[in-house]
Amino acid sequence: MPDNHFFGLGRRKSSTARVRLNSGKGQFTVNDKPLSDYLSGSQRLITELERPFSALDLSSTKYDISVKVNGGGHASQVDAISLGIAKALSDMNADFKPTLRRAELLGRDPRERERKKAGFRSARKKRQFTKR
Repeated sequence: MPDNHFFGLGRRKSSTARVRLNSGKGQFTVNDKPLSDYLSGSQRLITELERPFSALDLSSTKYDISVKVNGGGHASQVDAISLGIAKALSDMNADFKPTLRRAELLGRDPRERERKKAGFRSARKKRQFTKR
């Protein structure tokens, strides 16, 4: 019996998440660790990961989700994982795509870090002006 699994790739800033979704018992692993250990109990970030399921009125406990993520911080990694989950769900069932699109869960956030310019302290911060 073949195991049906669906893939989704999500990106945000410098984070890349490769999401694998298949039917199961609700296990959520990120980089081979349980979700609660990886995000160290940040409830706001964990609820952010539930958004694709709540937009579709699905229970996330029906699916096993395995994620490999690298780059960026926890917040951008969570956004990348959420996008990957939404793409995997739309790949699983084409009827989910319009609902996820209306909930703005299928679009990639294009904002990136601005590079530091020469003669500046950071991207836009200049040196402090001294009058005397």
